[in-house]
Amino acid sequence: MLLIPAIDLKDGRCVRLRQGDLDDATIFSEDPAAIAAQWFEQGARRLHLVDLNGAVAGKPKNEAAIKSIMQAVGDEIPVQIGGGIRDLNTIERYLDNGISYVIIGTAAVKDPGFLRDACSAFPGNIIVGLDARDGKVATDGWSKLTRHDVLDLARKFEDYGCEAIVYTDIGRDGMLSGVNIQATVQLAQHVKIPVIASGGVTDLRDIEALCAVEDQGVEGAILGRSLYEGTLDFEAAQRLADEHGKS
Repeated sequence: MLLIPAIDLKDGRCVRLRQGDLDDATIFSEDPAAIAAQWFEQGARRLHLVDLNGAVAGKPKNEAAIKSIMQAVGDEIPVQIGGGIRDLNTIERYLDNGISYVIIGTAAVKDPGFLRDACSAFPGNIIVGLDARDGKVATDGWSKLTRHDVLDLARKFEDYGCEAIVYTDIGRDGMLSGVNIQATVQLAQHVKIPVIASGGVTDLRDIEALCAVEDQGVEGAILGRSLYEGTLDFEAAQRLADEHGKS
């Protein structure tokens, strides 16, 4: 099980939101690069960055913070990023700067042709982000709920050649209310590409529950507020995941 610490960026700071609300942000650090180095030192094998300002603006907005993170750990472990990625030039620039995976969310839903082009132009580097509430996909930093069914879109995007799917239950994100295992497994069973769970991871019980369904196609989990508020110890979580992998 791949456990991926999240660094959400707002105005150059490391923050966490509740249910994607930019007005409900808790600042955890003024130095995102130091946070990235911390997770790397504790054994993280990948980092998850979100440009929150970019998600709203539709273009990258935290370039200085992202650059500092890449300088700190970019040569050591893969880094994936999402938020405001709407064109191929942005993807190319991120990949040229050392980012390993680019996550396309809103643009994938609104302009599937863009996602198809991205998967064709940058094979192996594109992850699709599907954020949903009650099975329906949300866009624009979760501010708009669409009529698209998450399972239908997942199958469609898999056919385009996406490397993986990050699935977020936005009703649980930042709420420390537990992972929606049922919905995550349901999605993973409908596609052949890996699914990465996001939203609601609270403590070691969630890690145990995720490890139990790893063979269903749930390859990893993104960890956010639980790490920053101390309800989950990353090193302990990684040990648990590693032990499960050996059993």
